[in-house]
Amino acid sequence: MTDTLEQLDTEGLAHTATDVPWSTIVWDDPVNLMTYVSYVFRSYFGYPREEAERLMLRVHQEGRAIVATGSREAMERHAEAMHGYGLQATVSKAAP
Repeated sequence: MTDTLEQLDTEGLAHTATDVPWSTIVWDDPVNLMTYVSYVFRSYFGYPREEAERLMLRVHQEGRAIVATGSREAMERHAEAMHGYGLQATVSKAAP
């Protein structure tokens, strides 16, 4: 009986491990000002000013930035929130 429970528990962990992590990516757009993007990162994610500006500059200069990593559900919520602020965002499975 114990072997069966341990096997089920291990299978559950393996399934969970393949589900995470996911990333929320914010993309550059021609509409939003850099100061606004930095404001969104500070107000929504709670990033300090320096980190918010670093991420904003990455969006501006490289065309995108990963702003959060975690479970798929949480990253989808973040992407929807970014859409609510008028930012372009997608969810992607994080690179290993």
